[in-house]
Amino acid sequence: MSATAESVQNIQAYMAELGQQARAAGRAMARAGSDAKNQALTAMADTIDARAAQLVEENAKDMAAGRERGLDAALLDRLELTPERIAAMADGLRQIAALPDPVGAIDDLRSRPSGIQVGKMRVPLGVIGIIYESRPNVTADAAGLCLKSGNATILRGGSEAIHSNRAIAECIRSGLDAAGLPKDAVQVVNTTDREAVGHLITMTGEVDVIVPRGGKGLIERISRDASVPVIKHLDGVCHVYIDEAADLDKALAVAFNAKTQRYGTCNTMETLLVAESVAAQVLPPLAERFTDAGVELRGCEASRRLVPAMTAATDEDWGAEYLAPVLAVRVVADLDAAMEHINAWSSGHTESIVTQDWSRAQRFLREVDSSSVMVNASTRFADGFEYGLGAEIGISTDKLHARGPVGLEGLTSQKWIVLGDGHVRG
Repeated sequence: MSATAESVQNIQAYMAELGQQARAAGRAMARAGSDAKNQALTAMADTIDARAAQLVEENAKDMAAGRERGLDAALLDRLELTPERIAAMADGLRQIAALPDPVGAIDDLRSRPSGIQVGKMRVPLGVIGIIYESRPNVTADAAGLCLKSGNATILRGGSEAIHSNRAIAECIRSGLDAAGLPKDAVQVVNTTDREAVGHLITMTGEVDVIVPRGGKGLIERISRDASVPVIKHLDGVCHVYIDEAADLDKALAVAFNAKTQRYGTCNTMETLLVAESVAAQVLPPLAERFTDAGVELRGCEASRRLVPAMTAATDEDWGAEYLAPVLAVRVVADLDAAMEHINAWSSGHTESIVTQDWSRAQRFLREVDSSSVMVNASTRFADGFEYGLGAEIGISTDKLHARGPVGLEGLTSQKWIVLGDGHVRG
């Protein structure tokens, strides 16, 4: 056997072992009570707080390696663990602990003419495989959500964050142990070999759902090759439309925040649409603010007449997810033209309208087909934490099972239950 073949065989055996351990832990997690799960989440958060300096130290190793590898600014931003981000990880776990436990909840229990009672009970999905790049905070977010929803999880982070992910995973496993729950309920794949991903996404006997978080290339590969069901989104091509009935002060604030609050996230605005009747009032002052912030503007012909310093936009810009200080700008005739542009170029992630006309806002909410649609709010709010879900495990632009930020309910399913008292069917 060649060295390469032996390596592949070893990885296959390693992944099979992880899967078997996760399946066994998943059965234990499905019967775990809310108190034990909440105790584990609180212990995880306390451990992360206590080991914050160690997490920064381990993250510094990843940051240094990333700079040596030439990672761009957006990827380095996603990779970095600041004290504030570490504190936010711990706060996210505590917020999950404070949320109602969805497992075991019974909905729509009703009596039938036969005398039986029929309803639906919420149950865990089982074992969730999560494949992600750069952001080490996903390790804590995903573990917390999977734990509270009664699932086991196998986490496969990117090689660029291996030191950070291992350190966070130790905090997570320490919390599980403190609450008397199986450590194997959260496992981090301890190899950076890409063969591990290929095995994980085809382990139909051990894994129930795959959630990929990362660049388009990663998610396309997972979607194409996985035999395990996938919850995903490919791009975050998000839009803000400034309507002719907009409050211009609100419009400037929302558009500026949607782009500049953080560049490297999937809910950052990538295209700004402005109604032509207010473009002359909106674009020059907004362009000045963007330019001062270092944002490159790429505009249509009408936009460039108002702001000549803009670079000319191409069709590629309308569908681009920059994840960088670059913004496409287009002047449109009216609300219908804005929605036509969005439905043609959007990735189905998040769109926002700025308007004081509620009838226009209602049309936008009804007719724009994205997982999150907003009125007078920055697209940066499209986030599980901001939606009150605790942390999120990802964003889904699919229309089946889960859509938008995926929190606790998105990590469960429902099964029919029937309550009888010796009933038989005549």
